[in-house]
Amino acid sequence: MSVEQARARFPVLARLAYLNAGTFGPLSRATFEAMTRRLILDTERGRGGAAYFEELSRLRERVRSGLAEVLGVEPANVALTGSTTAGCNIVLGGLGLSSGDEVVTTDAEHFGLLGPLHASGAVVRVARTLDRPAADVTAAILAEVTSRTRLLALSHVAWKSGHLFPIRELKEATGLPVLVDGAQSVGAIPVEAAPFDFYTVSGQKWLCGPDSTGGLYVADPAALAVAAPSYFSQNGYKPDGRYEPSPGSLRFEPGWVPPSSLAGLAAALEEAPAWRFQRALELTRHCRERLAERFDVATEPDQATLVSFSVDADPTETALRLYERGVVLRDVPGTSWLRVSCGYWTSEEDIERLIDALA
Repeated sequence: MSVEQARARFPVLARLAYLNAGTFGPLSRATFEAMTRRLILDTERGRGGAAYFEELSRLRERVRSGLAEVLGVEPANVALTGSTTAGCNIVLGGLGLSSGDEVVTTDAEHFGLLGPLHASGAVVRVARTLDRPAADVTAAILAEVTSRTRLLALSHVAWKSGHLFPIRELKEATGLPVLVDGAQSVGAIPVEAAPFDFYTVSGQKWLCGPDSTGGLYVADPAALAVAAPSYFSQNGYKPDGRYEPSPGSLRFEPGWVPPSSLAGLAAALEEAPAWRFQRALELTRHCRERLAERFDVATEPDQATLVSFSVDADPTETALRLYERGVVLRDVPGTSWLRVSCGYWTSEEDIERLIDALA
């Protein structure tokens, strides 16, 4: 598949310079058609009968296997969820933390992780990283670790700055369990989740899947309690509700995912080209260089696929003005930054359209 063929799969690219996969990835024609076919089938054939549920079970396993391949792990260790936030809540609810425990995170995290951390019952220690060079992040996080630390919880790629966080180094240095927020990494850069205890997935961002799709990798499912059981959590239960947990990470699945959404995510996972990561990083490097000619770029070189930069005007108003000129990106709350997301579908023409619109 050529770059041109890949871009042609996304109808929105014919109209817009779409640079906002960090919020929502573009939907491809194949994803739309897969969702539509599933809805037509459900409408015409109904949603019942043994064949229907067997078919949906196969669809769930197809998506589970697709997510596992992206993460580099076994499908049995992947739960289907609706978001990275859902994954964070599943982990923090199951760990059984208390006021005598501490968790270490950073000031660069999304509320989708911070909210569940503060609801966990543990003391939350926050490392200051947002205003520091990427090289100083490891020391800043390690400085917050104490004998009471039970978990490190942080992003693989910071959603505001676009900086890669040293998750492997932190795991090796501390030996502590690590919960990774993979919202800005999975589908954007190569990911190897196996060394970590918990790794969350957002389906609607860089994987270009439908809304409310995602996943959670759990390295040792038996070591994490099921805090919020769903029907998928049990492999058989007694009249009083006592149950045998489902095998692997299936026990953590929070409930039903619409079949049309599963069909769309399966299509999105299967059509992503093998060269996607290299091209995305090359376009990100080019984007950063072009922006740095005129703006103060907050994202350091050679990070991931987000680039944040400062503008003199109000960033929210600037983002709205850019949308009117056919360029989609987002402002970063609490900062003077705009954030660009560069995917494998991004072209140099998209970046030039951004530069021209900013002028």
